[in-house]
Amino acid sequence: MRPTRFLLLAFVLIATPLVHAQEFDPDEFAAAYFEAWVATQSPEATEEDVEHYLSFLAEDVGHQHLPYDPDATRHPTGKQEMREGMTYYLGAHTEYQGTLLDHMYGHDVVIIKYESASKGVHPQTGQEMVQQFVTVEVLELEDGKVSVVRKYSD
Repeated sequence: MRPTRFLLLAFVLIATPLVHAQEFDPDEFAAAYFEAWVATQSPEATEEDVEHYLSFLAEDVGHQHLPYDPDATRHPTGKQEMREGMTYYLGAHTEYQGTLLDHMYGHDVVIIKYESASKGVHPQTGQEMVQQFVTVEVLELEDGKVSVVRKYSD
C-alpha cells in the first residue's frame, strides 16, 4: 500500500467516529434543553443555571410566548435580552415542577410539550403568582443552536 493511501485510509478510520460523535441527537437535545430550562425555574436557580440554558440559544435568538408576546423577531441582542429578563425573575419561584410530556422533531426543529406548576412572588408587584400550564415549545434550530423559541401555553 502506498504511503499516501495508507495515510488517507488512516484519516478516514480516525475521522469517521468523530463525525458520527458530532451528529445531532434530537432526543438528547430535547431532554437536555428541558432539564436546563427547569433548572432556571427552580427556587434555587443560579446565574450559572441561566447561562447553561442560554448556551442552547443563538446570540440573535427570537422569542415568542403566545398569547403574551406575539413577536418572534430575531435581534442581534436576543440572547442578552433573555439573560436580562431571566435574571430579573431569577429566584421568584418558591415552588416549581416541570414534567416533559412529549417531544418530536423534524428538519431543523425540535418540539417539546411539558406541564409545569409554579408558585412565587412577582419581583415588581410583590403579588403572589400561582400558575399551571401545559406548554408546547417549537424550537427552530440553526447551526445546532435554538434560533427561535415559539412558546404556546394554555
